[in-house]
Amino acid sequence: MMQFCSLFSGSSGNALFVSVDETKILIDAGLSCKKIFEGLRTIGENPTDISAIFISHEHIDHTRGAGIISRKLDIPIYANENTWARMISLIGNVAPHNIKIFSTGEKMNHGELEILPFSIPHDAAEPVGFNFFAKGKKLTIATDIGHMNDEILGHIDGSDLVLIEANHDLEMLRIGSYPYHLKRRIEGDHGHLSNDTASEIIAFLAERGTSRFILGHLSKENNFPELAFLTMQNKLLTKNMVVGEDVWVEVACRDSVGKIQIV
Repeated sequence: MMQFCSLFSGSSGNALFVSVDETKILIDAGLSCKKIFEGLRTIGENPTDISAIFISHEHIDHTRGAGIISRKLDIPIYANENTWARMISLIGNVAPHNIKIFSTGEKMNHGELEILPFSIPHDAAEPVGFNFFAKGKKLTIATDIGHMNDEILGHIDGSDLVLIEANHDLEMLRIGSYPYHLKRRIEGDHGHLSNDTASEIIAFLAERGTSRFILGHLSKENNFPELAFLTMQNKLLTKNMVVGEDVWVEVACRDSVGKIQIV
């Protein structure tokens, strides 16, 4: 069976855990090594069992702890070439044998996992989401998305569990304290998904058969979990779907470890 846990997910730092049998990996490492290791221990995992880190893009809330974890555990960091070019100066020295470059859009294998990094629109060098396949199941991680398109929907479609970004409430963002240029960036085509857009995506996917979702990468300043959940719940009701009956939804916390999900 494949297991997934959101250790931390939010605008202040991201680290996700995926495992199948003896293969245990991190997706992003945007907090301190100490914090991530504490998160792993919270779910009963030994940090020394982590065999690799896969990086979605170079922003510091996804890479802060990657270098030191790689050095401590002597494990590889996987990212595409453009992300490595932007990231290497941010994460410190990485042993040459632990610098692994993947090609966006091409499947690869790591242990018992088959992994497909797919392109997403975000203001980074070459950002990606990830599909994970194992034992006939499909897990998708899709955050830091400026806008949705048919290609991304195609990658998410048919997943058994989806972590989808619900970064901000649009009205909170617009009336909040962020400077105008930052508001424009977040709301733009290469920024982040709002609660409303995430809810529309979930409703679309739920009508096509996906029934398990996690809302992730919530903003500390422009969102809160109850609002993200309520927005999604109300949208599903317009499609005659009830959370807890037709669809299962959880909100990933910014600063605390989530529950292990069996995929």
